[in-house]
Amino acid sequence: MQLFMDYGGIKSKDLIGEICMANEERITADGAIDRYADMVYRLALSQMRNTVDADDLFQEVFVRLVNHIQDLESWEHVKAWLIRVTINCAKKYYGQYWNKNVDYMDAPERMAGDNGAYELPEEHPVREAVHKLPPKYRVVIHLYYFEERTIAEIAQLTEQKESTVKSQLRRGREMLKKLLGNNGIDSV
Repeated sequence: MQLFMDYGGIKSKDLIGEICMANEERITADGAIDRYADMVYRLALSQMRNTVDADDLFQEVFVRLVNHIQDLESWEHVKAWLIRVTINCAKKYYGQYWNKNVDYMDAPERMAGDNGAYELPEEHPVREAVHKLPPKYRVVIHLYYFEERTIAEIAQLTEQKESTVKSQLRRGREMLKKLLGNNGIDSV
């Protein structure tokens, strides 16, 4: 039994694919930037802890998107791909010798950037505490609380087991409670 018919050199399978794409907005780099730029930048800033490096990471992620846009099938796939690539690029950044051995947290000029186009949001004790967490805890805390991802989604994005993500969330929360102390914030 043949599932797809051949209509004068055009297969019905191809027609079905074109009809489905016509109903859904076409995936483009511009569309991805419009939809997900804020999310990628927040995640980059969370990982890099300064605007200059977050800007570089943001640019790197979207350059990679332009090179791989044809491989992405849906907007949800694009979103997951962007989160995964942002995390991978941050890991690559932290793997470099210079970045392992230098801490910019004491340099306010690194935080402000050159043009001030992306200002840090108003400082908040929770955000500051999250920035002080080790990267593996910072990623899961950011995805869970700031991007409102489920544990299953975080496990898939970080390529870890759900139990590992739960443990990292628990340990991250414990670290946050210690960092925050009694700042009037009872529950994290």
